[in-house]
Amino acid sequence: MNHLDINGIKEIIPHRSPFLLVDYIEDYEPGEYAVGYKCVTYREDFFAGHFPQEPVMPGVLQIEALAQVGAVAILSKPENQGKIAYFGAINKCKFKGKVTPGDKLKLETKIIKVKGPVGVGEAIASVDGKVTATAELTFMIG
Repeated sequence: MNHLDINGIKEIIPHRSPFLLVDYIEDYEPGEYAVGYKCVTYREDFFAGHFPQEPVMPGVLQIEALAQVGAVAILSKPENQGKIAYFGAINKCKFKGKVTPGDKLKLETKIIKVKGPVGVGEAIASVDGKVTATAELTFMIG
């Protein structure tokens, strides 16, 4: 098993606080998959307005976190080191549950297709085994 702490993640992807949405990578295989986690706390900036009376992590940020985990998988390949993975598309996206303060959000992205600089990842976010979001993420390496 390969794993990365926050410093290892920052060596692979360019995201930084407050937009780095992955705390650690439990396992990954360059170009194949990555499994990471976001430990959601009440101190997240987005909770101030989403929603003050019932804090919920925005679904789009769950998708961004999944994309960042996928970026770790694809950008850890030697030929992609130092590059950036951009969104090309988000397809088959479904939100199935809430993510709230105190949750440990599991982020799994499997690279299912790559052709040149374009690829597709199959992504699943979950909390305690319950799926909160799924999507097919298309990326472009720049």
